[in-house]
Amino acid sequence: MVRWCVVSGRLWEFYEEGWMQTYDGLHLSVSTYGPADAPLTVFLAHCWTLNQHDWHYQVRDLQREFGHRIRIVTWDPRGHGDSDPVSRADATIENLARDWADLVDMLAPTGPLVLAGHSIGGMTLMQLADTRPDLFDRVVGTAFVSTSSGELDTVTLGLPETGPLLRSQIPRMLALRSRTLSRRARRRAPVVERLVMRRFVFGRPLRLADAALAVDGLINSPGNTVVGFYEDCMRHDRAHALRVLEGIPTHVLVGTRDVLTPPSHARRIAQHVRGAVLTVVPDAGHMLPLERDRLVSGVLIRLVRPHL
Repeated sequence: MVRWCVVSGRLWEFYEEGWMQTYDGLHLSVSTYGPADAPLTVFLAHCWTLNQHDWHYQVRDLQREFGHRIRIVTWDPRGHGDSDPVSRADATIENLARDWADLVDMLAPTGPLVLAGHSIGGMTLMQLADTRPDLFDRVVGTAFVSTSSGELDTVTLGLPETGPLLRSQIPRMLALRSRTLSRRARRRAPVVERLVMRRFVFGRPLRLADAALAVDGLINSPGNTVVGFYEDCMRHDRAHALRVLEGIPTHVLVGTRDVLTPPSHARRIAQHVRGAVLTVVPDAGHMLPLERDRLVSGVLIRLVRPHL
């Protein structure tokens, strides 16, 4: 069943089962938790190559804490999870931000907002601030989790000698596997995907269920998603957009073992937002919503609570 609605003079197509059509005709998988008329909405943007399960601990904890007093929105960005695949040319942070803005216009056209982004989700949050600063008149809290405002082309993956070469080759190797091997074959022998996740993505301790979730997300990511968004992340430079967050409670979180978006990148974000709270988590890697779920949930709860 398809529902049509008009928001801000624009006609939207939204599927009751949880699908939204983007401006260029793609269908995004969207999940909502809580009533449509809740007084506050939390939007959670997940990381590159994963899916909505990236935030499943936080959805659980927010529901336990606030019940139906808030609405939570998660979605699979274009090219990820259950959403439509994307061409390499359209795998851009700019498109992700446009889709996010459309989701806000459709699902939360009024009322306060809490916005959180993990990894590329945080980069998308910066682009959203740059292109839709009007939305931030309603934003009462933001969280940047394991992300960067730019200069990702300088990251060495913790390997000063070989890191720059590996940084560009890993996405291409993963994309090649997605084009030459079936998902079934890669699930049967996910040697490369497991190695990438354990060596470059997760810190300590490693929960096997979390690693399996991340590996499965990577296996499900088409080659255009892996390479296209990687290339756009290398061009990402949006520190200037952080000025829009002036006066908005902002938390920046990073793990000490994060080699994809290292602590220096988190410090740069915090330096651009007056009053931002920076949390550097010992031994954690890039997957903070999974690795340190209670910590990340606690930050979101603290951002929401004053407004209920």
